[in-house]
Amino acid sequence: MTRACIVGWAHSPFGKLDEPDVEALIARVSGEALAHAGVEDSQVDGIYVGVMNTGFSKQGFEGSQVALNRPGLAHAPATHLENACATGSAALYAALDFVDSGRGRVALVVGAEKMTAKSVAETGDILLGASYRKEEADIEGGFAGVFGRIAAGYFQRYGDRSEELARIAAKNHRNGVANPYAQLRKDLGFAFCNTVSDKNPYVAAPLRRTDCSLISDGAAALVVADAETAEGLARAIGFRARAHVNDILPLSRRDPTEFKGARLAWEKARAQAGIGNDDLSFVETHDCFTIAELIEYEAMGLAEPGQGYRVVREGLTEKGGRLPVNPSGGLKAKGHPVGATGVSMHVMACLQLMGEAGEMQVPGANLAGIFNMGGAAVANYVSILERRR
Repeated sequence: MTRACIVGWAHSPFGKLDEPDVEALIARVSGEALAHAGVEDSQVDGIYVGVMNTGFSKQGFEGSQVALNRPGLAHAPATHLENACATGSAALYAALDFVDSGRGRVALVVGAEKMTAKSVAETGDILLGASYRKEEADIEGGFAGVFGRIAAGYFQRYGDRSEELARIAAKNHRNGVANPYAQLRKDLGFAFCNTVSDKNPYVAAPLRRTDCSLISDGAAALVVADAETAEGLARAIGFRARAHVNDILPLSRRDPTEFKGARLAWEKARAQAGIGNDDLSFVETHDCFTIAELIEYEAMGLAEPGQGYRVVREGLTEKGGRLPVNPSGGLKAKGHPVGATGVSMHVMACLQLMGEAGEMQVPGANLAGIFNMGGAAVANYVSILERRR
């Protein structure tokens, strides 16, 4: 069990934001998170910043940018981490390791990305940095094309599940209406998501626009403290378990429809926590594309390989189902500023566990599962969170 706790957080809206760069986005959430935790700048022993970048900006060295707007943090050790779309979780886990090791008592974690300043074509190419360019750089459709290829392979093996993908999209957009931070707060409905049209064209067949997460700006922050420090603060969300499992990068060297690394991460985290899926109150999972959420149901053990469609048809993961998945609207509705996503998912879970999720609230939520992945299930992070105070 990780002794370090999350004791405060902040979250910007996601979408096309006025902030001109990552520096401004980091500034937007850093002070707010520290104030929410009740922690002074002088108490921060380490700073961990997650920004993928890889071409969104010429300005790197993002770890150093937190102190630009908070001079009181100028001498706190700061580190930038990048792990594709799991960058935010990588930053958080580094902070947890820092605190659990006893090297510091309080750490600030910030995840951020400014994506909308680039064209759609430029963004697609930048995101291909999360794939194996030596083999996958020429896939039509960019990073969406990578998941389009995964979906096509899945359909060839198990049958066309376009309808189930549309139901996943509709579920997440319906949930996102209640999320004040979400980029798209609109219930698009199943019929729209299931129909190819001028407003919902194929992006990377068989994936339609509604099967793809949004290009977003945004930031989120967490404050992590050791158990002793947390006792004197207003709140504490603990980690019953956390696991990080990698898989091989090139799709050609593994079964891309299996998400084996994700399955191993879930198995490791559940074993560490001593729980089964039925013990979870809800899950926030990485629906960068709807095919990802479908395969993640199978990786979680909710269904056998190829049977994830049953989970959808039975309504198991609906807001009122046995295991709500993405009550926040997920990346699909909330948006996916890649460096911020892993941090955001943990903030969403904390709100649920504190009973502060407003209209998103899952009644009686007491144990949260989070799955954040980098690339096509290459870097896989699973957190099991519980409220300790």
